[in-house]
Amino acid sequence: MHVRGYGLETPVQPLRQAAQSVAHRLAGAGHQALFAGGCVRDALLGLEPADYDIATSARPGEILALFPRSDEVGAHFGVIIVREKDYQFQVATFRSDGTYLDGRHPESVTFTSAEEDARRRDFTINGLFEDPFSGDIIDHVEGRRDLEAGILRAIGIPHERFAEDALRLLRALRFAVHTGFEIHSATWDALCADAALIRQVSPERVRDEFSKIMTHSSRRMGIELLADSGLLEFIIPEFLDLQGCEQPPQFHPEGDVYVHTLMMLELLGDNPSLELALSVLLHDIAKPPTFSIDETGRIRNSGHDRVGARMSEDILRRLRYSNQVIENVCSMVGNHMNFMNVQHMRTAKLKRFMARPTYEEELELHRVDCTSSHGMLDNIEFLNGKAEEFASEPLIPPSLVTGHDLIALGLEPGPHFGEILDYLQTEQLEGRITNREAALAMISGKFGPA
Repeated sequence: MHVRGYGLETPVQPLRQAAQSVAHRLAGAGHQALFAGGCVRDALLGLEPADYDIATSARPGEILALFPRSDEVGAHFGVIIVREKDYQFQVATFRSDGTYLDGRHPESVTFTSAEEDARRRDFTINGLFEDPFSGDIIDHVEGRRDLEAGILRAIGIPHERFAEDALRLLRALRFAVHTGFEIHSATWDALCADAALIRQVSPERVRDEFSKIMTHSSRRMGIELLADSGLLEFIIPEFLDLQGCEQPPQFHPEGDVYVHTLMMLELLGDNPSLELALSVLLHDIAKPPTFSIDETGRIRNSGHDRVGARMSEDILRRLRYSNQVIENVCSMVGNHMNFMNVQHMRTAKLKRFMARPTYEEELELHRVDCTSSHGMLDNIEFLNGKAEEFASEPLIPPSLVTGHDLIALGLEPGPHFGEILDYLQTEQLEGRITNREAALAMISGKFGPA
């Protein structure tokens, strides 16, 4: 089975086949059914759609009658979740929207035609329909023209589209980042003028769009667009303070902290974890509040790593990131300056440093930090060499003794047990004790019975 737009020899994917099955059942009952929005856009761009939305002339009740196992998650707005095989599809009745009072949902909807439905959508490239069977594109908003020209343009009057749902401000930047398209001048002007509307949007919705920008390979462009549009002022205003914040030229010939951070974001690979991307963004967030010049005229940012970890926590909690994401990012931000000390660490401390769960991503943070500034990668070379040296056994091997062993030796339980076990682990990591007998002898000789 093949379809126009996918190449004559390209087989239809199971997801598309399941979506066609839904559309076929709707059409068989006398309703118009079209693929809509992002799946049409992506297919025309040569990308495999991640999901398929279906727009139809069928009313919600008629959809439910055809698909009894469906969910009425948005029946008031004409949206039904239909299950077909192992997939779920949003099936929505053609509609036009009434007034948006809450900056997200229309006060009322009117079920209407495909053309009116296209005109209520956000951007022209998302207003396209496709016939599920012939592959013909149905374009009421000149989205095909903009798609071919690489332009992101709001449908109708841009201000009205952004006022209806202010998250579209961020979605515009996300689409520009993900497609490389140029934002049309009228759409950009309205976006900048309406930037403050983003305050109407819940932190969770802002977070989700922001994360999609941060994890894309063009994240630097995304941050620059956020800053230039004024949106960043309402999301992470602290980041704007990096602009013009000077750095010691002998270590940072590239310029101020803002430029340095943008360069780091660009140097990250195509698929960094969200935590790594956020830690790069925030690693120097505290340089402005810790900025000082000492008596020799040298720029200092004492404690910016520790202060930055606290600021990062505040920022990420404000955006409703998960506790795990916050913990990982704050650990990376708080530890990023420790790499300058690794060549002077005792073996035990170095092994503990390398055994931390965020270490591998911190190593990448350190790489882009150095590459974007002074270019010295000697610490990474040292650590890679140590990783080979330590590879024959776990960085943190199983403990040779436990608290039960301490009690058996006549020691009274208490907080000092932790100190004794930490001491023994250090001796083990340093290679001074290698077996249980030596550990027990050391306890008896150094600590003795209480």
